[in-house]
Amino acid sequence: MDNTEISRNSFFFVGENWGTTFASRHIGINEEDTTVMLRKIGVNSLDELIEKTIPANIRLKTPLGLTSPLTEYEFSRHISELANNNKLYATYIGMGWYDTITPAVIQRNIFENPVWYTSYTPYQTEVSQGRLEALMNFQTAICDLTAMPLANCSLLDEATAAAEAVSMMYALRSRTQQKAGANVVFVDENIFPQTLAVMNTRAIPQGIELRIGKYKEFEPTPEIFACILQYPNSNGNVEDYTAFTKKAHTAECKVAVAADILSLALLTPPGEWGADIVFGTTQRLGTPMFYGGPSAAYFATRDEFKRNMPGRIIGWSKDKYGKLCYRMALQTREQHIKREKATSNICTSQALLATMAGFYAVYHGQEGIRKIAFRIHSITVLLEKELKKFGYTQVNVHYFDTLRFELPEQTSAQQIRTIALSKEVNLRYYDNGDVGFSIDETTDIAAVNILLSIFAIAAGKDYQKIEEVPEKSNINQALKRSTHFLTHEVFCKYHTETEMMRYIKRLDRKDISLAQSMISLGSCTMKLNAASEMLPLSRPEFMGMHPLVPEEQAEGYRELIKNLSNDLKIITGFAGVSLQPNSGAAGEYAGLRVIRAYLESIGQGHRNKILIPASAHGTNPASAVQAGFDTVICACDEHGNVDMNDLHAKAEEYKDELAALMITYPSTHGIFETEIKEICDTIHNCGAQVYMDGANMNAQVGLTNPGFIGADVCHLNLHKTFASPHGGGGPGVGPICVAEHLVPFLPGHSNLGNSQNQVSSAPFGSAGILPITYGYIRMMGMQGLTQATKIAILNANYLAACLKDTYGIVYQGANGFVGHEMILECRKLHEETGISENDIAKRLMDYGYHAPTLSFPVHGTLMIEPTESESLSELDNFVNVMLNIWKEIQDVKSGKANKDDNVLINAPHPEYEVVSDHWEHNYTREKAAYPIESLRENKFWINVARVDNTLGDRKLLPTRYETFE
Repeated sequence: MDNTEISRNSFFFVGENWGTTFASRHIGINEEDTTVMLRKIGVNSLDELIEKTIPANIRLKTPLGLTSPLTEYEFSRHISELANNNKLYATYIGMGWYDTITPAVIQRNIFENPVWYTSYTPYQTEVSQGRLEALMNFQTAICDLTAMPLANCSLLDEATAAAEAVSMMYALRSRTQQKAGANVVFVDENIFPQTLAVMNTRAIPQGIELRIGKYKEFEPTPEIFACILQYPNSNGNVEDYTAFTKKAHTAECKVAVAADILSLALLTPPGEWGADIVFGTTQRLGTPMFYGGPSAAYFATRDEFKRNMPGRIIGWSKDKYGKLCYRMALQTREQHIKREKATSNICTSQALLATMAGFYAVYHGQEGIRKIAFRIHSITVLLEKELKKFGYTQVNVHYFDTLRFELPEQTSAQQIRTIALSKEVNLRYYDNGDVGFSIDETTDIAAVNILLSIFAIAAGKDYQKIEEVPEKSNINQALKRSTHFLTHEVFCKYHTETEMMRYIKRLDRKDISLAQSMISLGSCTMKLNAASEMLPLSRPEFMGMHPLVPEEQAEGYRELIKNLSNDLKIITGFAGVSLQPNSGAAGEYAGLRVIRAYLESIGQGHRNKILIPASAHGTNPASAVQAGFDTVICACDEHGNVDMNDLHAKAEEYKDELAALMITYPSTHGIFETEIKEICDTIHNCGAQVYMDGANMNAQVGLTNPGFIGADVCHLNLHKTFASPHGGGGPGVGPICVAEHLVPFLPGHSNLGNSQNQVSSAPFGSAGILPITYGYIRMMGMQGLTQATKIAILNANYLAACLKDTYGIVYQGANGFVGHEMILECRKLHEETGISENDIAKRLMDYGYHAPTLSFPVHGTLMIEPTESESLSELDNFVNVMLNIWKEIQDVKSGKANKDDNVLINAPHPEYEVVSDHWEHNYTREKAAYPIESLRENKFWINVARVDNTLGDRKLLPTRYETFE
């Protein structure tokens, strides 16, 4: 190639104003950069690179039919109009969502802080100590409030946590129960309907029966292995379940309890009356309702069940010099390792929201949380007393925050509804005509008087205006909490805003996020989360909306959801969308349930096999098993592609049993496989469906799509391709998009009259995140989105070209190029020098970088995905770092560096070691801490040395109270 003749179409121009568009701010590479990079790669134009990377038979022939891109200013006006279409009424519906007060210090310094919302799941312990401590605070608060010894660091929502509890108790059946085929869970009838619906979705394919009944009439039988209770129950009544729990345990039945976390400040916690599992939501610990989510579910259990527990657990460990630190414990339970034998398919959880809830507990402490809970309860007691004067009969004997009333003869629920709406109040209306409400943290004297006026007017009575709320309790002594909680010093020290702000800052300085440097994690797409996309989330109209309000009050949300769904249908080439799944793994599960429902509808319900390539992400087989399928693994060839001979053989062998193929495209190896059309045709010829994992959709948008390729369903990761942040391990959203024939089987919702395949508590899952993706698509437009995909592929190929002659690239496509990510070869280095991929990952921390994806999907390698958001200068700095590390490895190989004492095996080098008076290494402090000049201007100091990865597993310590001594 003539180096002077790089084609002008190497950069996709978007009119003459490209430099002022949102896309030009989001994409880190400009036209001049592109010329330099194409020359390094060895092609004449960006279009030529795409032609050599993506097979011609799957490239779209026409541009996506999206609306013209908005400027950031135009989008801010548009999203403001949508927000203004949401009507924020005082809402007392309850049922799992309650208005709350997010402390401004937490909203400002956590929720709106890119250090916290752009960080990744804390697998790389040494550069994650801040959020690990924050999540440990969350776990400690949950353990204290529930009186259980062990909690994880969040699940997706309360209903999902309930379903996980059922699955966990099923796995914990005794040998006798397994032999007898015990498969029934008793569920008390007074459980939230959305929780029951999701449990039902998850139980059916596992062969588990949910038996609904009154807990007071429960009689154990051999087929029952577990029980589910709500505390307080769905009506708001607080029941004493002590005798019930003892009865269940006598019959070898485990008991799981959905508990209102704030109520446990006043009520006897389930751990004290024998519960085996306690779960629920922490939404009311300072997390806005967000029209249903996101918020962090919690899950607590007994220590002996720790290896069966779903989700992630933070535990104590020590670094190589004995300093106490935190790490994610018991990671061998996870899908990435155990695959179809994993305890759960949970991957993304709700880390950012768990962090907020943990800080809420830190900020308020025991006394503050008890006061908040007691004030809520006192208001509820007062309202019961006053409403009884008007002739209403309150049916809850004991309660925390919720009252249910039978109405006087001349009063109807419709009357009350009309009066309430005229005063901009939402109440809960029961099917039998009763009316109720749940009081929350935001309820004040003015709100109390409005509530009184509604019921007084409806009953034709006068009422006395309330001036103050007396402190009174309705809770029976036997149900009152007598034990202390949140006694660790972390919950006692930070009750002023100054101290809280500084504590948060101390923690965020310990973590690498996108605010520090590129995070090149393969298969994770750590792209820019733009401020203009994030700002709308802080608007009260989006934060304060209850998911079960009348539709006309949520017109802004509804229009946003409709517009976003249409955009996603265009982008994926599909006919239908569900935004309900709360994560990618939840999307996988939902998509598989849709496939199962469709097959059953056409008399093919016997199909129970899912074909999965060996390279697949671990959640694929885990989700398949949870959806009631058996997995069949298809081999990959030496080039990393699906082995077509094995695919044809397996498809033929299982053609009458095959339900679907799950395939990631481009592959998890980062390659656009040329046979993808043939693969889809082969599966369809068997009568099966094609499920496309959308984890790598960032390499498809605008250039191809699952529908055009031939898939039937795909899930998307909004926290990857579509710019919503990772939040240190969540929130995520995993919408599913489906072909026309699958649309009738998309998830419904119990509160909308159809709970078919329901997978989330809320009708639209984590609706609060949707403005981010909506903003990304609307501001990027067709040209911007397409350009982003091209630049993502360009950046990956540029890094591959820069590193192929040293490390080497494991897999390349048919024409010698990679997709949007590539796998760096490290296995030969280990053989020759003893330096492992883990040593390289730890050494990168000394240079201020988070490690790439470690030993996945190929053991002994590093997978790198730069995304389109990074600049050429950042890419070049990363290349410089990797080449410098290469030289350090060669020094070990040549003997210039001591193989037993070198910068790689000792990495990372924490600040306390570098400044210590004792330095006993064979190399200088400067080589350890400042190996390249650029670090002198931007040094990230690490807080701990390399962490012991087994100590915290051998002795799991999941709360702030515990020590190794």
